[in-house]
Amino acid sequence: MNIYVGNLAYGVTDDDLRHAFSASGEVSSASIIMDKMSGESKGFGFVEMPNQAQAEAAIKALNEQPLKGRNMRVNEARPREARPPRRNSY
Repeated sequence: MNIYVGNLAYGVTDDDLRHAFSASGEVSSASIIMDKMSGESKGFGFVEMPNQAQAEAAIKALNEQPLKGRNMRVNEARPREARPPRRNSY
């Protein structure tokens, strides 16, 4: 299951996310989304957990729990919406 994790402190790392979620089960991947221009965290990320029951347990256990001073918002990630192609504006 792909899990959305929002309201993250800007100092949270991929390893911090992996560690927090691994208490509930196996974590396939954990990644913080970074701004392409500044290289800074955008304040949210995604965690992939292969076991559905463990993922649901992690969501229940970690939603609204603090990580590095901010309460995380944790829920199942929604599929990405299709975007229209970008036009180059030269």
